[in-house]
Amino acid sequence: MSNKNIAKIDGIDVEITNDKTILDHAKSLGKDIPTLCHDDRLDPNGCCRMCLVEVDGWPRMAPSCATKISPGMNITTENERIDRHRKTLISLYLSDHPENPREKETGAPNQLLHFADKYDVSNGWPHLENKRFERPDDPNPFIHFHADKCISCARCVRYCDEVEAVSAITLAGRGSSTTIATADNISLLDSTCELCGGCIDVCPTGAMDEKIPLLAKAPPERELEKVRTTCNYCGVGCQMDLNVDPNANDGKGKVVKITSPDPGTTTNDGNLCVKGRFAYDFIDHKDRITSPLIRDKNGILQETSWEVAIEYAAQGLKKVREKYGNDGLGFISSSRCTGEENYLMQKMSRTVFQTNNIHQCAAT
Repeated sequence: MSNKNIAKIDGIDVEITNDKTILDHAKSLGKDIPTLCHDDRLDPNGCCRMCLVEVDGWPRMAPSCATKISPGMNITTENERIDRHRKTLISLYLSDHPENPREKETGAPNQLLHFADKYDVSNGWPHLENKRFERPDDPNPFIHFHADKCISCARCVRYCDEVEAVSAITLAGRGSSTTIATADNISLLDSTCELCGGCIDVCPTGAMDEKIPLLAKAPPERELEKVRTTCNYCGVGCQMDLNVDPNANDGKGKVVKITSPDPGTTTNDGNLCVKGRFAYDFIDHKDRITSPLIRDKNGILQETSWEVAIEYAAQGLKKVREKYGNDGLGFISSSRCTGEENYLMQKMSRTVFQTNNIHQCAAT
């Protein structure tokens, strides 16, 4: 190991690789440097100032997320000066945050409040009126912006630009009036927004919130149970977490929102489309069929068991084949089924009934 390629982090020698940042190398050592504006999918921005560290010989602290580590650096991630800076910064953020913010948490956990607890910040600073402009009457059905929770970290704006390449939202205004806006404050429905909800997912404070559970007065995310599953709207295989309120539906539970797994952990890297994130109301829709139905002699649908329904369907298929031949039958499978189930459907079509009249709804 060449000394020319070595830096120190809290006294530990680090071999510099791949032009990484101080934050990247600190993480590899298990160091927990707090961040609010950082996301591994986004270019480093360094605007929240939570991740400042000391570098020997530098007059000012450096943002670890945006500072490339270089040979010979001697970096300190924890000391009295850094701790004082973090506490002061959190207090400043909280000064125009909602009063009693824990009581007003409606969606994802507020990372700012987590850091306030972690660094023992009670915030004795005077509370200031929030000056950020919001659009409470935006008619889009999925995304609501709580301006008083925004800390102008721009994660939502940068995600919309760098990951989705849509640029539907932007930072607008100056100073304490800086807010998240659209061009000319038009509705998201009239903008280039694809309503993917990525802005909700990356927001560290819950300023970007989901309307469906908000209007339904669902419990905040920290009170919900997460169940990992695969999205069934297409064949990509995106992983997502069903957020279940176990006390809803008289104790039977109810999916009240969908969230994506952490970036870098699954195929979709924490991203979801509009259908994957928001189109889950079919689960408890009043028109959803929950048991097999067959028609009686009068043509009226009646509930029955799966055994009776499968036998009924099998006899019906046989009758069609006997009357019209194998190609008198056609089979259509669903994108909501697994790949294995769709495979079995075509196998039944081709081997049991010997017809190639098989189609899948996602193929068009």
